[in-house]
Amino acid sequence: MSASPLTITVALPAGFEAAAATLALGGELKSSICLISNGSARLSRAIGDLEQEDIYRHFLASTERVLGDCKAEQIVIDRHPDYLSTKYGQQRAGELNLSVQQVQHHYAHIAAVMADNGLPLDAKPVLGIALDGLGFGEDGTIWGGEFLLADYSTYQRLGRFQPVAMPGGAAAIHEPWRNTLAHLLPLWETVSTTYADTDIIRFLNDKPVAIMRSMLASGVNAPLASSCGRLFDAVAAAVGLCRDRVDCEAQAAIALEQAASACFDLEATRYNYQISEESNCLQLNWQPMWLELLRDIQLGRETGTIAARFHRTIINALHVTAVSLCRKQKADTIALSGGVFQNRLISTHLVSALQQDGFRVLQHHQVPTHDGGISLGQAVIAAAMRLKEKNR
Repeated sequence: MSASPLTITVALPAGFEAAAATLALGGELKSSICLISNGSARLSRAIGDLEQEDIYRHFLASTERVLGDCKAEQIVIDRHPDYLSTKYGQQRAGELNLSVQQVQHHYAHIAAVMADNGLPLDAKPVLGIALDGLGFGEDGTIWGGEFLLADYSTYQRLGRFQPVAMPGGAAAIHEPWRNTLAHLLPLWETVSTTYADTDIIRFLNDKPVAIMRSMLASGVNAPLASSCGRLFDAVAAAVGLCRDRVDCEAQAAIALEQAASACFDLEATRYNYQISEESNCLQLNWQPMWLELLRDIQLGRETGTIAARFHRTIINALHVTAVSLCRKQKADTIALSGGVFQNRLISTHLVSALQQDGFRVLQHHQVPTHDGGISLGQAVIAAAMRLKEKNR
């Protein structure tokens, strides 16, 4: 018999002792599975991209092995209807007559870091900051730059990055310039003239700008996304890093971080941004930043200088927004999760700023901050909801 794929054990926080046997199936990229049973959570390591046939077969074999070894009472899946893990979970739950729970992607990220740090079941809500490439939101749009007030059984979206279209849908993940254009199109009349002499505007003018504008206006194949990852892609392309195409996930963001790291400590300047409120949700708007960033490109500033100023801007915006929301909600703990927190500049300097303001900051220790950790969050949320129903 093959060895169990569940090689990571996480002690469940206080209050989960009677948690129902729960199998969570993770997401799509860096997918992992998690089983809660007998008072502990056990996870697989990140399996990989389920759209690759060999990876998906490994995922199926691993999940079937776990189902054969335990008597799961419920299966947990991501809310994205097209994820292979979601479709498989729905199918197997029906075949095995098990209940199935859907959990929002970024809420799972925050619950994962809560459990990773041993927050008890009855802990008061934390402010979660979830930053990644994308995840299916409750409103049908793509999320990825989120501020959530969360405990193990409920959450509320308090803030977000301004939603920006992804022209071409999935193509925007592979071609960073599409994200740059999407951010600049609302300012196009200004930037296409004022910064016509910059390399990025000349590059974009060679693209089908009119067609892209029509796509955004009609919403056809241009889904809205509050994605932090796509913002990093957009800035990387603007400064000439991985502009045309990337070969792997987060390639542009990693290049941008590397450029910034070289001079970050020497560069104290940041760009401006706006915070507005829409439908009781704070929104970070980056248009002021883009005008200043393009000006720096026009002036011939070094790529590293611009990258460092961009990182300073993100850190400041996250810090200011988090403090404002925590004070309003009387929260004293901030939980950070999502693939963007693999960026050492953000994870180090944001944490330092928040701690200096007196907040407890939770980061991952036992499971990854990227999507390889969300199965733990899915599992504890579903288990908490089951316990809540039972206690009623």
